[in-house]
Amino acid sequence: MEAAGGADTAPAPAPGRARPAQPQPQPQPQPQPKSRDLFRSQRKESEGSVDCPNLEFEYGDTDGHGTELGELYSYTEEPELSSNRRCFEEDFHAQVQGRRWLELDGGQQKAYVMRLLDGLEVVNRDKRLKVARAILYLAQGVFGDCDNEGDVLHWSRHNSFLLYQLGTFTAFLELLNMEIDNSQACSSALRKPAISLADSTELRVLLSVMYLMVENIRVEQETDPPEWKTCRETFRMELSFPVHTEEPFALLLFTMVTKFCSGHAPHFPMRKVLLLLWKVLLFTLGGFEALQELKVQKREELGLPPLPEDSIQVMRSMRAASPPTCSIELVEQQQQKRGGHRSRRPLVKQDSLDIYNERDPFKNDEAGVDEEENDDVDSGIEGELDLMERDAVIPAMPAQRLPIERVSFPKGLPWAPKVRQKDIEHFLEASRNKFIGFTLGQDTETLIGLPRPIHESVKTLKQHKYVSISDIQIKNEEELEKCPMSLGEEEVQETPCEVLYRAMLYNLPQYMIALLKILLAAAPTSKAKTDSINILADVLPEEMPITVLQSMKLGIDVNRHKEIIVKSISALLLLLLKHFKLNHIYQFEYVSQHLVFANCIPLILKFFNQNIMSYITAKNSISVLDYPHCTVYDLPELTAESLEAGDNNQFCWRNLFSCINLLRILNKLTKWKHSRTMMLVVFKSAPILKRALKVKQAMMQLYVLKLLKIQTKYLGRQWRKSNMKTMSAIYQKVRHRMNDDWAYGNDIDARPWDFQAEECTLRANIEAFNSRRYDKPQDSEFAPVDNCLQSVLGQRLELPEDFHYSYELWLEREVFSQPIRWEELLHYQ
Repeated sequence: MEAAGGADTAPAPAPGRARPAQPQPQPQPQPQPKSRDLFRSQRKESEGSVDCPNLEFEYGDTDGHGTELGELYSYTEEPELSSNRRCFEEDFHAQVQGRRWLELDGGQQKAYVMRLLDGLEVVNRDKRLKVARAILYLAQGVFGDCDNEGDVLHWSRHNSFLLYQLGTFTAFLELLNMEIDNSQACSSALRKPAISLADSTELRVLLSVMYLMVENIRVEQETDPPEWKTCRETFRMELSFPVHTEEPFALLLFTMVTKFCSGHAPHFPMRKVLLLLWKVLLFTLGGFEALQELKVQKREELGLPPLPEDSIQVMRSMRAASPPTCSIELVEQQQQKRGGHRSRRPLVKQDSLDIYNERDPFKNDEAGVDEEENDDVDSGIEGELDLMERDAVIPAMPAQRLPIERVSFPKGLPWAPKVRQKDIEHFLEASRNKFIGFTLGQDTETLIGLPRPIHESVKTLKQHKYVSISDIQIKNEEELEKCPMSLGEEEVQETPCEVLYRAMLYNLPQYMIALLKILLAAAPTSKAKTDSINILADVLPEEMPITVLQSMKLGIDVNRHKEIIVKSISALLLLLLKHFKLNHIYQFEYVSQHLVFANCIPLILKFFNQNIMSYITAKNSISVLDYPHCTVYDLPELTAESLEAGDNNQFCWRNLFSCINLLRILNKLTKWKHSRTMMLVVFKSAPILKRALKVKQAMMQLYVLKLLKIQTKYLGRQWRKSNMKTMSAIYQKVRHRMNDDWAYGNDIDARPWDFQAEECTLRANIEAFNSRRYDKPQDSEFAPVDNCLQSVLGQRLELPEDFHYSYELWLEREVFSQPIRWEELLHYQ
């Protein structure tokens, strides 16, 4: 299978060092003091201040409504806003004399929109485009008649509902299908050496109208009238369960993505396609809060106990911890000044991790080792990153702290511990082997012969036992495989998620590969290559910039374009994984396996193998050019200084959102999968993830710590000794599994010999599930056979209508004319 990133997705090795693929790296000499200073200065230049402030970031399904609409347009498209307005006003003033759109009543507005929709039926392509631009101007909020941004957003929502009620979305869907199948546009784009905005004008207009309608109708507001709420549900049903076509609308957009990546349609505006695809999935499947409600409802239906806590609320109440940086270097320097030899250093108390007013159990006054002390000489990227981290010196934390950091958090750990049935069985198996000398298989009730402390331990484990929806689904699937006849047909609920999976099933590997190819091309760490796909077709102007100011503006636009693509792909992949997992675990596993086969894990690690603080605080936006601001205010004169200054935001919302999404995807792919966890170890992910802890945002730190926790047992004792602050943060922030031996590496799951078998077994289970549920042959080998003679002869058979006319002829030919050789029967006796 083709891989999205291939070998390029693995983090690149440092120059002059052994590649990670080589088993035995050569030891590298420690740099001399001059080299050390050089590394330190390079580190400071590249990262600036390591001491990042707390980021006031609230994670959600999307950013603000106006921001989400503004990210649809590139700054290069700004002149087209006035073109849309001109096309509308020319037609509107010809139809309605001396009045504005805002002054018309509902009936007049509907009549005018119906006239516009009639104009979409004309054969002339240019006339059709003018009408489409006029409709786009309506969807953009008739900004020429508005005084402020709020009015533009209000009329954009109002017009979107009006357009949908009159059938505009269906009309534009037909036009979109025509443009996708337009072979002339595809061949013209293939012949061009450089593709620009002009090659995708019609597609961009159509996709913009559809995106504005989906986004405006999707967002709920308390002031929405009842007919809008009815309209929203109708639209959701129309997108989820197609009536006129056999496939949901999302599948058409997936097809556009694969067609673009295959090179057959390089002019497709990928950013608009991906944004629309993300919002369609968000609208039809539901966001994270809707997902939580579905999960609670499904647990009730299956008779499972309620969830121990609301994970969304817990994460919102968590505080970020100070990253495990090397402030202890100051102590090291002082000790080196006092004595010429390198001595063992005491652990320094780090109150910033004591966020629950409890003393860290790892902290003591005894001598220990510093977290930032270098591990054994390592190969590839880990050695390089550790070297740079060790040399980054930050000032010591001030002694005085604000009291609010102490009083605003409850005591105790944030998560209730969980125990799997498998954990109880392993515990009892080990206990029985030790005290009795034999085991009882999966029996967790019989405790005869075991000492009283074991009884108490089992009781505690059962109190925290957690049965997931996935466990029930796997158990049901095993029973259906064992007893297909007695259990009969499975009743599959027709949900939007089920419809989407069934439609995506046979081309799902291609969809995943295409998304990862685009993600690789948009990643800031990717090098420009001749064989990589061009994702800048819908941002580059026809005439390239000739001044420094134009070049700076285009550079910001290109970076912003890539950030928005990363945001949309990361969000839609996470949505797919979470919804498929809730719908059926093997649907989730099927998507996960193809993401892993397409090198998703090294691709995400490559994404994080950068100065992540610079990426999160990047200012690739020009606020005065953002929609809807640019439509109602005069554009000030842009200067190089104003472009460099950017906005005043502490961080870039979409970049932090993308980072959290990618970390969550990585967690989804590797959780309880030891073979994939080993991939994290092989690709030297620990130093990359440790650098991501420098971002002081609680949710991002939580998912980084989860990824570090699952691989600590494979990283060796020396790594754990050298990273005690990180281990302490894991203990305080990540959910506990009662008898999970993550901190010591003695778990039986750490044995490496069954990794390949684990992945193969999973793949066999997925194929059996897909075959049983979605491949339904007409003549099944499990069809019952009637062996009773009387029953068979008594069946009524469907005969052709003209059979009674030729019955006698058939009887004569097939029965009477055939001689019966009775003597042959004697030979068989």
